[in-house]
Amino acid sequence: MKILASGDIHGDISLARRLAEKAEKEKVDLVVLCGDITNFEMSTENLIGPFAAKKQKVLLVPGNHETIATADFLAQQYGATNLHGYSIKAEDIGLFGCGGANIGLFQLDEKEIYDLLKKGHDYVKDMSKKIMVTHVHPSDTKMEKFSSFFEGSKGIRKAVESFEPDIMLCSHVHEAEGIEEKVGKTRVINVGKEGKIIDL
Repeated sequence: MKILASGDIHGDISLARRLAEKAEKEKVDLVVLCGDITNFEMSTENLIGPFAAKKQKVLLVPGNHETIATADFLAQQYGATNLHGYSIKAEDIGLFGCGGANIGLFQLDEKEIYDLLKKGHDYVKDMSKKIMVTHVHPSDTKMEKFSSFFEGSKGIRKAVESFEPDIMLCSHVHEAEGIEEKVGKTRVINVGKEGKIIDL
């Protein structure tokens, strides 16, 4: 399976089009959007449309720039899947997620974050490969050091350590775009806005 993962589009329609073209060129099976799709919800227009036009399967979570209602609206409007507190099975891979952040329009506390990830994970725990999708990075990671005001999430850290997904995808800290590190057995990737191709 091949995935194009991106985050922090922030309402940039031309970036959404470029990512859809990249997904088409790379012949990906899934597009995963790790939140902050809108720019403080000023507009949702043409942010998922370019992917839908190319019949690409899109999974998304809300960031701190949009509410869960907006993420649900985008998913319903374009036939995408909102992974917030939810999961899907794709071939032999289980994907589960939690959006939001400890700041912004859709704030969650650490227990809520962990509980939502657990809820999604429970449905895919027996899959041979698991991918966890969030907006925020885990606490006590290199990514956290790239920002003095975006703390990592203790709830996400706990989920990574408890569920040991093969891969965790996040965005949020723009300065950490492309950074990869290991948390236990998990490969944690800040996918960034330009998108990262992940081959499985």
